Amino acid sequence: MKEVSNFANVRKRFGTGIHRMLRRVLPQVREMVDISEQNLRETRKLADLVLQFQTEKLQAEHPNPINRFGKKCFSQSDEDGITLEILRRIGTLDRGIYCEFGVGNGTENNTLVLAALGWRGFWVGGEDLAFEATPNESFIFLKSWITLDNILNLTKKGLVHLGVNGLDVVSIDLDGNDIFFVERLLKADIRPKLFIVEYNAKFPPPIEFSIDYDPQHQWLKDDYFGASLASFDKLFSANRYRLICCNSQTGCNAFFVDSMFEDRFADVPRDIEKIYVEPRYHVYNAYGHGPSSKVFRKILAGRVNECDVPNRMRVIG
Repeated sequence: MKEVSNFANVRKRFGTGIHRMLRRVLPQVREMVDISEQNLRETRKLADLVLQFQTEKLQAEHPNPINRFGKKCFSQSDEDGITLEILRRIGTLDRGIYCEFGVGNGTENNTLVLAALGWRGFWVGGEDLAFEATPNESFIFLKSWITLDNILNLTKKGLVHLGVNGLDVVSIDLDGNDIFFVERLLKADIRPKLFIVEYNAKFPPPIEFSIDYDPQHQWLKDDYFGASLASFDKLFSANRYRLICCNSQTGCNAFFVDSMFEDRFADVPRDIEKIYVEPRYHVYNAYGHGPSSKVFRKILAGRVNECDVPNRMRVIG
């Protein structure tokens, strides 16, 4: 009805000639738009194939063998596979406690894969989740803007909810004050087996760079964010952690392991130059089928291995 009304308005304002011309041209325009949208979809598919080929090549050629394990499940790029290999070597893949600061809307982050393995944990972030996540014995989401003044209290609140005293994995991706938060956690003797941190890959080793602490910092999608890999490495080394990997696909996340486990990583180079990955901020347009809120809710409810069957559907032997 709206289209008919629009044609009537055109005829009224510009006359019958323009009206007839538009009626002839409009189907062709629609066809052109449909072709353009189809071309865009095909171009995106091609870009994803190129990205997949490039990522696999980069992983295979990287001097660090850990990079070859990179794969995507819920992470933004290939971080999940790296996380799983590190935890497999440490010997804590089956169960543990995680915490993630900065999870976006909850659909793409570094610890969902752990929840899918049956781990328990908590998230902290200032953005609403894209799905309902009811607190339970396996998970809680604490919505809060994170600062140096509240990060320890937020951590304590998450630990109390889970009834535990320590963490196995901490992931931090807040596009800003990350290094200051890591330092505060370490000073409070919060020592997970694995830290996953976003680094500013624009600055290669040995450059030490960090933004100034600002409790109101918001990333403007420019290069003023976070800290360089060398700055993180200096902080973690001083606290007995070892740099193990940077992800190949994007050069966004660095993995630091408690030095008590360093014998499990004898094949990993010690030279930071051989671990560093430059910025390649390319992510997939689509990866598998689209996400479902049902998947997230089931995983975070600690029901990933359960399969409910209505009573009327059960077979009685």
